Amino acid sequence: MRDPVVGEKLDQYELQALLARSGMASIFRAVDGFTGATVALKIPHVQLEADVVFAQRFEREEQIGQRLDHPNIVRILKPREKSRTYMVMEHVEGRSLRALMAGKPLPTEQALDIARQVCGAIAYLESQGVVHRDLKPENILLTASGQVKILDFGIALAESSRRLTWGVLSSALGTPDYMAPEQIRGRRGDVRTDIYALGMLLYEMLTGNLPYDSPDPRALLRAKASEEPRAPGYYVKDFDPSLEAIILKAIERDPRDRYASAAELCRDLADPSAVPARELARGASRRHAGARARRRAVAFAIVVAVLAGLGALVWLSSRLSAPPGPRAAPALERR
Repeated sequence: MRDPVVGEKLDQYELQALLARSGMASIFRAVDGFTGATVALKIPHVQLEADVVFAQRFEREEQIGQRLDHPNIVRILKPREKSRTYMVMEHVEGRSLRALMAGKPLPTEQALDIARQVCGAIAYLESQGVVHRDLKPENILLTASGQVKILDFGIALAESSRRLTWGVLSSALGTPDYMAPEQIRGRRGDVRTDIYALGMLLYEMLTGNLPYDSPDPRALLRAKASEEPRAPGYYVKDFDPSLEAIILKAIERDPRDRYASAAELCRDLADPSAVPARELARGASRRHAGARARRRAVAFAIVVAVLAGLGALVWLSSRLSAPPGPRAAPALERR
């Protein structure tokens, strides 16, 4: 068996174009020979099909997807028969949230519309006992009409499923920038894990940045597990206090301090101006703490610079004031 290529037929599907390729699978646009519908086929690389645990994970993703039916989640379809391992998905014409942002903040209303749709999908997943665990801009598609479609349930967790480990994956599953601290510690997570990821997405959509910034993934994960996040106001002057309170509550490091359910978060996103005063007060406290931390960091840097300058002056002064060493006698005098 080998990896399929464009132009070939796989069971009832004719492969028309390669849409994406990762280290684990290729995704093709295909046409269903029975219905004429355009679909997407996710086909694992042939060398991975022999891995029993990978096959179980892939099967779990397919089973979870086939039981989900929500307008903001990409549907997983059932083929009539399969001659090898692959997954059939609805084909979505659109672009990823990552491409839409392109490193820049989105207009507030657009960002809120996207966040509300994602939140609705999380609430539905919660009702089905499913946690996505890998919500990130690359896994969120937007159609031309602005409809959100969430995809890739490769590391999703169903309440009834047992833990599976696979050598290619670490025990902490997810994408570092959007992983919740409990994922970093290797815990399975629950709806609050997806709420954390949505909080990070909203933060990035509104500021163009993330609250933790480090080029070293390990340092990033350590910071997320032990340090308070920067408030959005760190990047955007006069950031809306209500939105800031929502985001900071969603990305609390301790899951117990976050929204307890997606419904609670959806309620606040529907009308941010109605966020309870206690949340606004907590957000303000976090902003002030962040400002104090920045002032302390600046003061420390100034002190270090001053001490370094004084040290340089003392060293230079000692060099200039030191008595000259014995002068070597001229060559004629030595003779």
